Amino acid sequence: MLLNSPVTLENSYVRLEPLSHDHAADLAAATVGLEHTWYTSVPTPESVGDMIAQRLEWRDEGHMNPFAVRRLDTGRVIGSTTFCNIDQPNRHVEIGYTWIGVEAQRTFVNTASKLLLIGHAFDACDAIAVEFRTHWHNRQSRAAIARLGAKQDGVLRNARLGPDGTLRDTVVFTILPHEWPAVRLGLRERLARG
Repeated sequence: MLLNSPVTLENSYVRLEPLSHDHAADLAAATVGLEHTWYTSVPTPESVGDMIAQRLEWRDEGHMNPFAVRRLDTGRVIGSTTFCNIDQPNRHVEIGYTWIGVEAQRTFVNTASKLLLIGHAFDACDAIAVEFRTHWHNRQSRAAIARLGAKQDGVLRNARLGPDGTLRDTVVFTILPHEWPAVRLGLRERLARG
């Protein structure tokens, strides 16, 4: 299967659905109360429609596979995530552009979602690397990525310009196929502990 092929992924906790404009109202509601900092790219309720349109455009160009994240215990869409920077010939993918609403933060949602995404990349798409990138100043994101079991590869200094013109140092993490069995066990154990 190709990394950019539309697919619905589901476990006992969440369903990752191909992102569509039908998710806009739920996603706008999920953005309420989110911390908007200079180093994150979380949408506002007013910008959700533009976010969806941009991600669908990138999907149509072949380098993104965007998902809406639905909690199965409440039935509500509470965030979004993607396969991005898809390099199909080299079977390399980044998981990114992830955000979840306040009610779902520090719950099982991120762990369950990453278990599905990483598993799909390695088990169904034969990926040779799954990558995560975050802003140097986003310590919460860096810690969450490390807790997944990803290894920090390095820091790309002045990797890109932020919306306000500041220079972004990007921290890069990866999981490789031979690491996936141990990462999978760790994620499953975290979910079992609640």
